[in-house]
Amino acid sequence: MENIVIIGNGIAGVSAARHIRKLSDKRIIIVSAETDYFFSRTALMYVYMGHMKFEHIQPYENWFWKKNRIELVRGFVSGIDTKTKKLSIDGSRALHYDKLIIATGSKPNKFGWPGQDLHGVQGLYSKQDLDLLETNAPNKDVCKRAVIVGGGLIGIELAEMLRSRDIPVTFLVRESSFWNGVLPEGESQMINEHIKEHHIDLRLGTNLKEIIADENGRVKSIIIQETGEELPCDLVGLTAGVSPNIDFLKDSGIELGRGVKVNRFLETNIKDIYAIGDCAEQHEAIGNRRPIEAVWYTGRMMGETVAQTICGNRMEYRPGHWFNSAKFLDIEYQTYGWVFGARGKKDYEVQFHWRHESDKVCITMAFDKETNKFLGINTFGIRMRHEVFDRWLTEERDADYIMEHLADANFDPEFYKQYEGEIVAQYNANYGKSVKTKKKSIKRIFQLN
Repeated sequence: MENIVIIGNGIAGVSAARHIRKLSDKRIIIVSAETDYFFSRTALMYVYMGHMKFEHIQPYENWFWKKNRIELVRGFVSGIDTKTKKLSIDGSRALHYDKLIIATGSKPNKFGWPGQDLHGVQGLYSKQDLDLLETNAPNKDVCKRAVIVGGGLIGIELAEMLRSRDIPVTFLVRESSFWNGVLPEGESQMINEHIKEHHIDLRLGTNLKEIIADENGRVKSIIIQETGEELPCDLVGLTAGVSPNIDFLKDSGIELGRGVKVNRFLETNIKDIYAIGDCAEQHEAIGNRRPIEAVWYTGRMMGETVAQTICGNRMEYRPGHWFNSAKFLDIEYQTYGWVFGARGKKDYEVQFHWRHESDKVCITMAFDKETNKFLGINTFGIRMRHEVFDRWLTEERDADYIMEHLADANFDPEFYKQYEGEIVAQYNANYGKSVKTKKKSIKRIFQLN
């Protein structure tokens, strides 16, 4: 019987295991040093905030794995011998594979800051990070102030988590506006305001110089690079992005870049070895996508794709149109297609931005200035339907069509505020158009649901 070994029990590795089992009777072994069972990484914050218990974020019952003949091995893979097809686990055990899937995910970035390895300094990625946060910041008496370094999605999540326990937070963001490498200016400015309204001390254009230790080797303060100001704190959260977790592969002969290099079939340069999820790096980016995508749904898709190849149906990875969603405190964010931040905006791209005069609600739609072709949309505070925008991108609809049919994509419940009329009115005023928005009929609501 063929041995399929998967390193990593995140969404990518588990998706691969589940689909290989659906397609075959191969022996499947998942090796992980993080937890015994798969859990939803995106829900870790809700455990700390008290909305859920850890067992609630485990999608499968503990009996699921034995029933589906998926073997679980708890241990750290310290090396791979690709010639003998053996893994070294914890430096003492060996495990043979016929085919190997590397799905080891990411680790928080560190940039050589003095003091970055002190007690009280941590990231937020793993179950171990969550446990450590409970030790470092159980309440505002133990943690009188936290400093977060890095202004991405993990940073805003950690800020929300700490504020849920009334812990004061200072947020250091090196950019001139929050996440403006991704978000257009109007959206980034709105999130700046929203962060401050939640009593978070947002410091834009600010870098960490060093972390200072007390006499016991714990963090006691940080120094700001630009001003030399010293800020007392009991916790430093390092959330300046993540990078592929591949250090154990450096002497394996597997081709590495920032991640594990793979082709469109998710194959490495070594026969019978594949890489998927956050740790996989495409030799060439797919369209406008980055070569490495640390996104939940792409990990799932890679797992499903590589399962087909391993089970005899060689399949190319095709992630389709870009989409993503997140929350900035209590503002829901969705993106479909491509809407670039100020630094990445294309010469051909026009961005129509609408923001409500009082609610924290806005959209930005990107379209081609020559052809009027719809390129993408960001929404804040309005829920939209993925399948509708995915279809419109495939059909290459123009911006006028999107505005006219915007109500068809609205996913908000019936009695939520509807903003389509105001959005279209501003679109018409900005571009001298006469588009009329269609109302969503009761019949249409039932068709879409």
